[in-house]
This record gives sequence, structure tokens and C-alpha cells, in this order.
Amino acid sequence: MTPKSNHNAKRVLLKISGEAFRGKERYGIDVDALQHIAKEVAGAVSAHIQMAIVVGGGNIWRGTSENARGIDRVTADYMGMLATVINALALQDALEKIGIPTRVQSAIEIAKLSEPFIRRRAIRHLEKGRVVIFAGGTGNPYFSTDTTAALRAVEISADVLLKGTQVDGVYSDDPKTNPKAKRLAELTAMEAIKRRLRVMDTTAFSLCMENHLPIRVFNLYKDGNIRRAVTGDAVGTLIKGD
Repeated sequence: MTPKSNHNAKRVLLKISGEAFRGKERYGIDVDALQHIAKEVAGAVSAHIQMAIVVGGGNIWRGTSENARGIDRVTADYMGMLATVINALALQDALEKIGIPTRVQSAIEIAKLSEPFIRRRAIRHLEKGRVVIFAGGTGNPYFSTDTTAALRAVEISADVLLKGTQVDGVYSDDPKTNPKAKRLAELTAMEAIKRRLRVMDTTAFSLCMENHLPIRVFNLYKDGNIRRAVTGDAVGTLIKGD
């Protein structure tokens, strides 16, 4: 399979963590953060990019958190999947209020709130210019939303997987605790695994490597960064799917 590049990408998948929806709040959804995300997505869509989004749910519930102690792991993970549906519906509402047509597809069937995930239907929505928001994770416990993002990106034949974070790329160490940490402009998925850089989990990296899917990690909170990332600007860090 020919390696992909995000230069002049036509179809992308954006991973947004649940924490991004929290904004300055301790938990839940911050309206200002939600509207910022929607505006940034709209800016990328205006560049005629087909965009799919995978949302996390950590702002509401995380199955591996201390709060989940004492709850069966499988049950806790399903609770986390339901949290992603809440975030997906909130983002859908924010996008449609600024004129961006969307569809929410969930791996857990909730007929009154979303469509079930159907690959061919998702691709058709993208071709028609709709933003597709994937919720419910993979529909299975023990899999992260990072893995969901890699899986859905491969399934829809995305040109690149974008991961929006709180920092401007991948660093040699945690820049919040180590002021000498250096930002890496480019590396491979295997290098990220070997160096234990906690950008995504190993399963997600493996999917990207097997399918030669590049990952671009960038600061979600900087205005215009999503558009820059999808149009091929060298923002953040490029992780090659080699």
C-alpha cells in the first residue's frame, strides 16, 4: 500500500478528546470551548475538506479513572461510550447552529439520537459535504477512543489522522514538567512506541502503521490550526505511518 500524505488532503479524521469540551470547567461541557471547536471545524470545512470527527468522553466519564473504582471495567467502559454520545450531540448542535450540516453515527445503537455506524453511509455523507461525528467508541470495552480514531480513519480511507491536543506537538518529554523537553517536528509511529511517547496507545499506532496512515498532532486551541493542519501546513508534529 502506498504511504499517505496530508499534503492537499481531501478527507481527514479529527480526534477530539473529551477534555477539550471541558474547557475551563472541572467537568462537563464548557459552551465557550464547544463554540471554539465548532468554529475551528467550520474553518477547515470551508477549505472543501471532507471531515469526520471522533470524540472522547473524558470530560464526563472515564472508565479507567479513580471515579470508576468498584465498578466493573466493562460496565465502566460502556458508560464512557455513552459519554461520547453526549459530546457528539453537543458538537452537532454547535456546528449546525453555524450552518455546518452534520450526522452523528454511534457504534452503540441509539436510534432516536443518532444513526448506527455504517461505513458506506458515512462515506456518502462525507461526499455530500456533511461532517460525520463518530460516537460510542468502537462499541467494545477495553478500546480507547484513540484506537477508535485510527480504526475509523482507516475505514473511511482518510488521508490523515489529526489529533488535537493542549500542546503544539509531540515532545521528547512532558513539557509541563520538563522545561528542557524539545518538540519533535517529525518521527515514525514505531519511534513513538519505542520512546513511549504517550500520544496515542499502541493499538492505535499499530493500525496506523499497518495502513500507512500519517498522524498529525497539533494544538487544538490555537485559532486556525485545524485548517492549517488539513491544508498541509507543517503545524505540530507529523508522525509517519511507516
